[in-house]
Amino acid sequence: MGGRLQDKVAIITGSGSVGPGWGNGKAIAVLFAREGAKVVGADIDAEAAAATQAIISDEGGASIAVVADMALAADVERMVAAAMDAYGRIDILVNNVGMAIVGGPAELDEATWDRLMAVNIKSAYLTCHHVLPVMMRQKKGAIVNNASVAVRGWAGVNYGFYAASKGAMVAMTRTMAIRHASDGIRANCVLPGLMNTPLVHAALTRVYGEEGDIPNLIRTRDAQCPLGHMGDAWDTAYATLFLASDEAKYITATELLVDGGLSARFA
Repeated sequence: MGGRLQDKVAIITGSGSVGPGWGNGKAIAVLFAREGAKVVGADIDAEAAAATQAIISDEGGASIAVVADMALAADVERMVAAAMDAYGRIDILVNNVGMAIVGGPAELDEATWDRLMAVNIKSAYLTCHHVLPVMMRQKKGAIVNNASVAVRGWAGVNYGFYAASKGAMVAMTRTMAIRHASDGIRANCVLPGLMNTPLVHAALTRVYGEEGDIPNLIRTRDAQCPLGHMGDAWDTAYATLFLASDEAKYITATELLVDGGLSARFA
């Protein structure tokens, strides 16, 4: 236990992993617990949420798991109520749910747009809508939203819809940070680049090669990165930890790139 978040209460949405290994939310939840936070891990998949909670519990940390769809207002309200019932306060909110859909206006239909926007940006609105009043009463809080390097330019894949949703997240985060600065609340984004996570495997194998060809996906994406390899969930988790901690007490309304230099090629 490192103690960088000692006794703080943190809600992590998307705390499970869509497949074997470490997704961003799972790594964030476990890292936060290791740093002393009491974790409220929420995921639409009950088994995935429970698996993360079990890791935290086995390591001696404090955590509850909530099964919820972050795109549904009633589920988000229930999650926040569970956090308050369990721990009495909310110090940190990490919005981590998301869909990595490939395609833009020419390729994808209206129903896909609606679902992606609901999962990627409406979810963040709903959590902030219910958590901000708690933080305002406390006169302190930190919000970290998981956006994407896709908001900076073309990252090698047609992420038209996805980039639009993450761009909206960045804009919402900046304005929210200024609006609530006087309330003692900070809000920032992390912008992961090309990452080696189960979610990326599931979303992109059909783009880079035959479906299920994960080794080809990894080789191709590694070659695109200036450092010669993708990042992983722990890179995102440590960046999120920094922004959530008091070490970043004078940082708000900004984005932290976690992309191995990829976005420097966009200009």
